[in-house]
Amino acid sequence: MDTTEHGGARRRDQSLDRSEPHAPIGHREAIGHDDRPRQSERSERSERSEPHAPSFYADSALRQPARPPLRGLTEADVVVIGAGYTGLSSALHLAEAGLRVVVLEAHRVGWGASGRNGGQLVHSYSRDLDVIEARHGATTAKALGEMAFEGAAIIKQRIRQYNIDCHFQPGGMFAALNGRQVEGLERHQALWERYGHRELELLDASRTEAATGSRRYAAALLDRSSGHVHPLRLAQGQALALESLGGVIHEDSPVVRIERGDPARVVTAQGVVRARFVIVAGNAYLGNLEPQLAARSMPCGTQVIATEPLGARWAEILPDKLCVEDCNFLLDYFRLSADRRLLYGGGVIYGARDPAHIESIVRPKLAKTFPQLRDVRIDYAWTGNFLLTLSRLPEVGRLAPNIYYSQGCSGHGVTFTHLIGRVLAEAIQGQATRFDAFADLPHYPFPGGRLLRVPLTALGAFWYDLRDRLGR
Repeated sequence: MDTTEHGGARRRDQSLDRSEPHAPIGHREAIGHDDRPRQSERSERSERSEPHAPSFYADSALRQPARPPLRGLTEADVVVIGAGYTGLSSALHLAEAGLRVVVLEAHRVGWGASGRNGGQLVHSYSRDLDVIEARHGATTAKALGEMAFEGAAIIKQRIRQYNIDCHFQPGGMFAALNGRQVEGLERHQALWERYGHRELELLDASRTEAATGSRRYAAALLDRSSGHVHPLRLAQGQALALESLGGVIHEDSPVVRIERGDPARVVTAQGVVRARFVIVAGNAYLGNLEPQLAARSMPCGTQVIATEPLGARWAEILPDKLCVEDCNFLLDYFRLSADRRLLYGGGVIYGARDPAHIESIVRPKLAKTFPQLRDVRIDYAWTGNFLLTLSRLPEVGRLAPNIYYSQGCSGHGVTFTHLIGRVLAEAIQGQATRFDAFADLPHYPFPGGRLLRVPLTALGAFWYDLRDRLGR
């Protein structure tokens, strides 16, 4: 449960009272005087926003219907801000429960991190359960540990239930580059097994080389319950599933204002949604819509490249089609696409500046891992932002009794966003125990505020990167 801005007092959540009459989904009324967006808000954005960032994912996406911008007044049980994984997972769980849901997206479904990430289903959190237990106690660790492996299961269930063609491939590996990291993998395996996750196997150097086609690694931890997907197609498939249940998505509808109240009012340039509940799910692309959220987080950029299709050469590097991430603080990650390209990501840009030459950042990493692909052609290079918190744990809470938020997956968001979507839906329906387990985690501002958060974080990352390079 979050401490709100209202005098610092803790506010109990409101849950949905389904006894109240409501208009049919998508119901629109003429906008009255008090419901009109301000003139400055109506002219703030153009009618059409940016398309998807150029990437392999955008060029191999699912076909999608037109989703016109919000116009006029709409009423709903829940309005969700953001059509990425958090927003879509929340909306789909709520629609499955019979609630009227409207999703407002500034650009396109999956436009942000949900449509640009590495596509790897990695369990737990950016700070693992041993760190959570040390910092926040055994009770909190137990509560979060019981949910740590749920997100991937939700994704797999969604793929099956709604027949989402997102190129799911099972299996993933954590790869160690030195003896210290091998010891870390041994602890990692013991930790996860203590929390009930037993689909793990530690591989020695020779088996790791056979599985990856690379001689860089001293060992690897194979997780058979992990896997990878085409991330944009996963988002788009869930959007189609939501719409099949009566949910409504408005693209090109950036939110300019959230007005507290019961019902709350969410205002865009040309429309208003009145709803009993609001979920703020913009994450790294929320901007300054809610300044208190921006003050406790920092957007960071990561880069990905996609090679030309490898043809028969793909079996030389990843014969079992596993996804891989290494154990460095600033980690590399890679996998094969459905058409047998190598997708390789790595590097972090604190403050989320777009680097001018993505290929020059990532290609040397690829060549170090796979010297046999040193001269391979790079067909795509793109960047995307994730949201970092000071604790590296997600921030979940309420801005008001009926306004919920989740942000700051800190680079570990594919599975967590699907978990928290279910948890937010539970809270809105009056079951807040699991929500409170996350909301009770402390939320810290970055030291030095916005002015110093980038250089101080980059300095800390430099130290950890140097330690990784020295094998310490």
